[in-house]
Amino acid sequence: MVKICCIGAGYVGGPTMAVIALKCPSIEVAVVDISVARITAWNSDELPIYEPGLDDVVKQCRGKNLFFSTEVEKHVSEADIIFVSVNTPTKTRGLGAGKAADLTYWESAARMIADVSKSDKIVVEKSTVPVKTAEAIEKILTHNSKGINYQILSNPEFLAEGTAIQDLFHPDRVLIGGRDTPEGQKAIQTLKKVYAHWVPEDRIICTNLWSAELSKLAANAFLAQRISSVNAMSALCEATGADVTQVSNAVGKDSRIGPKFLNASVGFGGSCFQKDILNLVYICECNGLPEVASYWKQVIKVNDYQKSRFVNRMVSSMFNTVSGKKIAVLGFAFKKDTGDTRETPAIDVCKGLLGDNAHLSIYDPQVTQEQIQRDLSMEKFDWDHPTHLQPMSPYGVKQVNVVSDAHEATKDAHGLCILTEWDEFKTLDFKRIYDNMQKPAFVFDGRNVVDASKLREIGFIVYSIGKPLDAWLKDMPAVA
Repeated sequence: MVKICCIGAGYVGGPTMAVIALKCPSIEVAVVDISVARITAWNSDELPIYEPGLDDVVKQCRGKNLFFSTEVEKHVSEADIIFVSVNTPTKTRGLGAGKAADLTYWESAARMIADVSKSDKIVVEKSTVPVKTAEAIEKILTHNSKGINYQILSNPEFLAEGTAIQDLFHPDRVLIGGRDTPEGQKAIQTLKKVYAHWVPEDRIICTNLWSAELSKLAANAFLAQRISSVNAMSALCEATGADVTQVSNAVGKDSRIGPKFLNASVGFGGSCFQKDILNLVYICECNGLPEVASYWKQVIKVNDYQKSRFVNRMVSSMFNTVSGKKIAVLGFAFKKDTGDTRETPAIDVCKGLLGDNAHLSIYDPQVTQEQIQRDLSMEKFDWDHPTHLQPMSPYGVKQVNVVSDAHEATKDAHGLCILTEWDEFKTLDFKRIYDNMQKPAFVFDGRNVVDASKLREIGFIVYSIGKPLDAWLKDMPAVA
């Protein structure tokens, strides 16, 4: 029986291995992690991450050919194929700080593999890593090989949170990069056979190592670029009276462009977009391409601008101060159908409001109070380290109250902002909300999920990103 071990039981490792176990009943799959709490959760009825469909997949396979364990060295030693899905945070100090990926956890995993291996291994990069990581890992393994042969493959993930299980069941493509040697090609075919259990062969793309690594960064950079492009247009729409939804619809009808990732919003978030672009910027700079680096840097700049523009619009509309005012924040996850808050725009928006001494009442159907307090207490880039290494304020943020429903969040609030496009926010009883808010009552829709005209009929002053401004907002323009 082929044995697979995945180091790292997070958002990538857990779901990916669960689907491999489901689709390949003849393969034994072990997911290992040093976090006892995380592995305990994977073995319980309350999984550590929320993802539609994940529960069913795990329950079908767990205990049969899918195992979650803290016995890292045992399973690594026994495995034929080792997926490495550990954190690759952005460096916060030293060479490349603020841009380069920190490969501390990757290097540690590679050295451990070399220490415990007694048979030949295929080692697969699954976490997002900078180009040429495979070469570095290869050097560590070959210099510590003790006669054991290692083949390094790059198999980047292209999962979108909220649809990860469907993405795994029906991927646009599976990308496998390896060495152009007989041994490298054999390793590629071995991994290809695993995916071929359910993925059509024409969707399994085989490349060299560097192309596979760079394709992941490029894909995320292109997607983030589309969001920043439409968000830049949203600012121009507000200034001119155009409607960004209508502009996006017209642009998206062009078959060369297409309609996806053209929704204006308060900004993009998630664990990959910003990190991967910063990584790309660093690689460009290291390879003597400052103009290319500057181009990609601008995608991040526009994203930061969109978040600060939203906060400025809120503060200026509410008589140029939110000090001491209750603001309801609906949604904290970076998108709907996930509890993930990594790089969520909500963090920067909330910190911007707290900077003006606002009191926040936050509701999100999938994000815990502990997670929200943790996110608002952390410094930039700290989120991407294992939980036990993340600094945490013992007191939390005093001006933040996390509540269990939207109506409680909005009671006596001066304004409410929508930062995640949860479906339930479209059908809230806004008449009841209006009656229980301070007047004038403001709605700042960062996801364009509500019907602004209906809310204005109720009595709200409404700001929707990229939409024509009502008279109140025109009289109180946002200050940059």
